[in-house]
Amino acid sequence: MDQAFFDEVGGHDTFAKLTTVFYQGISGDPVLKPMYPEEDLEPARERLQLFLEQYWGGPTTYSDTRGHPRLRMRHMPYKINPDARQRWLDHMTVAVDSLALPPVQHETLMASLTRAATAMLNTFDA
Repeated sequence: MDQAFFDEVGGHDTFAKLTTVFYQGISGDPVLKPMYPEEDLEPARERLQLFLEQYWGGPTTYSDTRGHPRLRMRHMPYKINPDARQRWLDHMTVAVDSLALPPVQHETLMASLTRAATAMLNTFDA
């Protein structure tokens, strides 16, 4: 049986580090930080961690507690233009790079995150 990507990259600890580093970047971003309603980014960090863990073959805690991800619907209230997409992706790239994954896993993760960032675009207005 093939090992899940979740396990290949180090499981829970890897996704905890990924989301922690990512939200450290978000916390100082003047475009993205206002999109997070909670002053404390920890709940958002935890939600993203649970989502990514489940997506990559880990525990199903995200859908067990929150239901279907409905990513486009959950992001629709926010203006996600090309600049916001790129900022999100830049912070995520720093986070992925911090994991020092082997090249195949790094590229697999980045390709998926890049597609996800593009899928969230909902306006081209500045």
